[in-house]
Amino acid sequence: MADVPPANSKQPVLEVLEMKSESEESFQTFILHDEDHTLGNALKFILNKSPDVAFVGYSITHPSENKINLRIQTTGKPAVEVLKQGFKDLKQMCAHMLTTFESSAKYYKENQQDDEVMMEQSS
Repeated sequence: MADVPPANSKQPVLEVLEMKSESEESFQTFILHDEDHTLGNALKFILNKSPDVAFVGYSITHPSENKINLRIQTTGKPAVEVLKQGFKDLKQMCAHMLTTFESSAKYYKENQQDDEVMMEQSS
């Protein structure tokens, strides 16, 4: 049986693997707990578009573990700063997609009602 942490213990959402020296700020591995391919692939996509990123990749250590390892290597900027910007960019993209979806759904519903009224009138 798997060890279950007590209800009052709080596991960190994001864990940074220790750096050996300050010169290693540009390449870092992060562990994101309670995440899977959904966030890993989206973050990888966003971070790959950044000119500050030389390499980004993620892995899931084991199917039974609900965490991902995210590796970022930058062109000089601290990897933590690049990750923060990646989260901001991903949040903006999700907000844009939600707004676009909601307005399209509203437009569709309004036009469906118009079509139904016209069909009833022609009958």
